[in-house]
Amino acid sequence: MFNKRNKIIRKNTGNLPNHHMTIHWGRFVANRDTLSASAVLEDKSSLVGRVGILMLACGTGAWRVREAMNTIARSLGLTCSADIGLISIEYTCFSENLSYTQVLSLPTTGVNTDKLDQMERFVDHFEEKSLPLSVREIHEQLDAIQRKPGNYSYWQAAFAAALACSGFVFLLGGGIVEMICSFIGAGMGNLLRRKLIDHHITTLACTAAGVALASLSYLGIFKLLGIFFMISPQHEVGYIGAMLFVVPGFPFITSMLDMSKSDMRSGLERLTYALMITLVATLVGWLVALLVHFAPGNFLPLGLNDWQLMLLRIPASFCGVYGFSMMFNSPWRMAFLAGCIGAVANTLRLELVDLTNIPAAAAAFAGALTAGMLASLINRKTGFPRISLTVPAIVIMVPGLYIYRAMYYIGLNHISAGATWLTQAILIIMFLPMGLFVARLIMDKRWRYSD
Repeated sequence: MFNKRNKIIRKNTGNLPNHHMTIHWGRFVANRDTLSASAVLEDKSSLVGRVGILMLACGTGAWRVREAMNTIARSLGLTCSADIGLISIEYTCFSENLSYTQVLSLPTTGVNTDKLDQMERFVDHFEEKSLPLSVREIHEQLDAIQRKPGNYSYWQAAFAAALACSGFVFLLGGGIVEMICSFIGAGMGNLLRRKLIDHHITTLACTAAGVALASLSYLGIFKLLGIFFMISPQHEVGYIGAMLFVVPGFPFITSMLDMSKSDMRSGLERLTYALMITLVATLVGWLVALLVHFAPGNFLPLGLNDWQLMLLRIPASFCGVYGFSMMFNSPWRMAFLAGCIGAVANTLRLELVDLTNIPAAAAAFAGALTAGMLASLINRKTGFPRISLTVPAIVIMVPGLYIYRAMYYIGLNHISAGATWLTQAILIIMFLPMGLFVARLIMDKRWRYSD
C-alpha cells in the first residue's frame, strides 16, 4: 500500500510532497483551550519551540533566538535548553521532574526584518498580553505573524536592489554611466531571483541565475549606451556593482556575533552558508565576464573635490542602505532609520580612508561601531531590533568588489594579486562584526555576560 501511494505521488509531479514536512501546530496541540499558564508540558513546549523557529526563520542569530525562547519558557514556568543552528533547533523544556524534547527545522534560511520586529514585540509583551490567553489563542497570534505577506511586490524588490547597487557602485568610485547600468542590471537580476525564490527553487540556483542576468543586463545597457553616446569602454568595470545585491550580509554578520557569544554551531553554519553564496556569485560573475570579455579595473576619475565627494556620499549611502533594507522586507520607517545610520557610518568610514592614514579595516571597525551605537540609541526609542538597523547599514561596507577581484585573479592563476585582494577583504569583513560587538558590549548590559 505504501509503495503504491509513492508511485502515485511520483506520477503527479505537480503535487509533490514537501521535503521538509509542515508542522500543523493547531493539530499538534492536545488541549488547545486550556489557559497557557496551566497547560501541560507538551503544549507549553510547543509555544517555546514555535517562537524559536519563527525567530530563526527571520534570519536573526542564535543568541536572540535563545533569548526569546528563554523569555517564553520563564513566563510559562519552564526551563529551556536549546541548541540552535542555521535552519534547525533542538531543544528540551523541563518542568519539575518531567522533560520534553523536540527537533524543529526550516526548509531554507532567509531574512524578514518586519516579522522579526513583530516577533520581538510579541516576546517582550508575552507575559502581560498573551500569558492570560489559551494555548489555541496564542498559536493564532503566531499564525497571524507567520502568514503575514511581504511588504513589497516583485517590482518593488527589484527597485530596491537597483537603488542599493547604484548607490553601492558610486561609493566604489563609479560615475553616472556605471550607476545607470548597475541600476538596471541589479533590478533585473533581483527580479529573477525573487521569482525563483517564490517558486521554491534551491538557493544556489537562484543566486547563480540572478547574478548571471544582472551581469548580462549590465552588458546590454552598456552596449546600448555605447551606440547612442560616446562613452569610454572603461565604464565596463562597473558590472561588478550590478551583482552586489546577493551579498549575504545577515549571515556574515550574525555568524561572527554568534561565535563571539560561543554559539559555535550557529556561527560556523552561518559563515559556511555566507561563503557558499559568495563563492557561487563570484564564480558565476567571473564566468560571465570571461564570456563577454569584461575585466575588473579602476573606475574613471569623477573629477570631484573632497567636499563634493563627501556631500554626494551621504545620499548615496542612504539610498544603498535603504535599498538593502527594503530587500530585507523592512517597513519604510525602519528602512529610513537604517538609511540614516548608514549615511552617517559609511560616510565616516570612507572619509577616514581618504583623509587619514588609517587602514581600510580600521575604518570599517569605526564605521560599524558608529552604526551599532546609533542603532542601540534608536532601539531604545522605537523598539526596532538592533540587527534590523545595523546589518543593512553595514552591508554596504562589505568589500564585494575586493572579494570579486580576488576570485577573478585566482581563477586566472594570478595568485599573488588574488591573495592581496582576498586578504584585504577578509580583514574588513572581520572588523565589521567586531565593531558591532563592541557597540553591543557598551550599550547592552545583557550582552556583556556569558551566563
